[in-house]
Amino acid sequence: AQDRRGDYPGQGRGNKLAGQGMRLLIDAGNTRLKWQLGDRQQIIASGIGDVASADPLPGLPSEPRVRRISISTVAAESRREALVTHLESRFGVPAVCHWSESDRGGLKNAYRDYQRMGADRWHAMYGAWLRHRDGFAVVDASSAVTVDYVDRTGQHLGGFILPGLRMMIRSLQTDAARILFDPEQVLQTAPGVSTGECVNHGLAWLSAAMIDRIRADVENFSLSDVLVTGGDAERLQGLGLNAVHMPDLVLRGLAAIDAEELAI
Repeated sequence: AQDRRGDYPGQGRGNKLAGQGMRLLIDAGNTRLKWQLGDRQQIIASGIGDVASADPLPGLPSEPRVRRISISTVAAESRREALVTHLESRFGVPAVCHWSESDRGGLKNAYRDYQRMGADRWHAMYGAWLRHRDGFAVVDASSAVTVDYVDRTGQHLGGFILPGLRMMIRSLQTDAARILFDPEQVLQTAPGVSTGECVNHGLAWLSAAMIDRIRADVENFSLSDVLVTGGDAERLQGLGLNAVHMPDLVLRGLAAIDAEELAI
């Protein structure tokens, strides 16, 4: 089910621009980008764009008075630099990238070399930690699937990184030339009786097996909640992942960190 308990601590939703001090938050992958515009009280507008596009912020209200830009990104360095240059030129303010940290607000990173963790994973965990302090799993079902576990003390227990649906489909299409199939979004896990079924059911079968492992880990670590985000979140729920769908989880964490940094 969708988490509908508000947006960020101290924030609600608004329908029009709210004066001075607008904040632009960006969650940028290597191709896809999510953005939100608002102030400390309201989310004004949001959208999805392409990192490499001439206009990576389609649908942005015309000429908003942006005063802060905060970014969570795992984009390649060349694309990150191009995005930052575009944003700073367009709005005339610094675009600040926030990265993974060793700890924040009671959340402790399991990585010894914490700077090597993808920023999106850290920000998603922090967004979850602010509301789900009885222990949780975060599943980000994007191009790659990441799974992270955090116990009730805030200790990150570690996680997994796996190829996502689109990555597996692309691999089969490019690296196995004689496997001809049309990719379909199916939830069937029964043995296939055609090449197309064998592939599409097989991908669902792998996802279902991953869900079983997540379920077992959550029980083994005595975690209370599973939160899922990313473009294939609803597909995993359809395959049996019992989780709260939070599509803006990375931006929740980023927004909280931005507010904390502003208060320092």
